[in-house]
Amino acid sequence: MFKSIALVVAASVLSGPVMAVETGEIAPAFAGLDEFGNEVSFPEVIDGKPTILFFWATWCPYCKAFMPYLEQIQKDYGDDINVVMINHKERGEGDAVAYIKALDFKVTAVMDGDAIGDAYTVDFIPGLMIADADGRMAWKRESTDLPAGRKVGEFWNTVVREQLDKML
Repeated sequence: MFKSIALVVAASVLSGPVMAVETGEIAPAFAGLDEFGNEVSFPEVIDGKPTILFFWATWCPYCKAFMPYLEQIQKDYGDDINVVMINHKERGEGDAVAYIKALDFKVTAVMDGDAIGDAYTVDFIPGLMIADADGRMAWKRESTDLPAGRKVGEFWNTVVREQLDKML
């Protein structure tokens, strides 16, 4: 059943034209299933708050480097923001559900998010974006030459916090 619902979600996301989501544009609506099989819908999940969209995979060293910073961001900003993690380009090398369940911070997760990543034109992992309280794309990370590790995590931490501070 999980796979059939995921296919329906994928078909609905992909039915529109695939275009890059640019800053200032309304972010594409999507629906997907969380790690428990419950539906997560965007923009409903925003609930009037800035929302970090983090497209990640278990195999991604950049994702792992940023995860402790994302955790601290969520804890520092608390209920003033949302964190939505979308599993994307998972190659079957890790257990995404177990990874999410092991996190020690409040996050909304979407499993099997390839179609969502495609709709958002996430070409590299991690995809890191912030939608404002109205569902407009407020910020998107660009590619970086920094190696995976502390430096890139600190860099994205600083930029994400700057963007959130502008919105709150």
